[in-house]
Formats: sequence, structure tokens, C-alpha cells
Amino acid sequence: MKNRLRELRKNRRLTQVALQMQTGIEQALLSKFENGERTPPTETLFLLAEFYNVSIDYILCRTDNPEINK
Repeated sequence: MKNRLRELRKNRRLTQVALQMQTGIEQALLSKFENGERTPPTETLFLLAEFYNVSIDYILCRTDNPEINK
């Protein structure tokens, strides 16, 4: 998961601070999520999935398909 979160952020050409400003998630937490030091809580996963327009399964590396099943 840690590499997927970093990859999504970098593909959008965002810094952690810029992502914090757009999502309200503290930069220190974003860093810990990206480094695998902490696992995002469910509500944060929902927020990130919505922000990046990908499925939570994609963020969690349970699939390589970023599409959201609707």
C-alpha cells in the first residue's frame, strides 16, 4: 500500500503538503501512511479513494485495476 499511495500522489504531481491542503489529512500522517509506518483508518481510505478517483482495493494493493466497481 505504501508505494501505491506515493505513486498516486506523485502521478498528480503533488507534495505531501499540497495533498494535506486539499484533503485535510496532516502531512505527518501522510508520510507515515506512505512509509508503511501506519495504516490509514477506514474514513481516510474513503477520502483518499474519492480524491484520487480509485477504489480502496486499489489503494490497498488488492487489485491492479484502479476502476471503482459501481
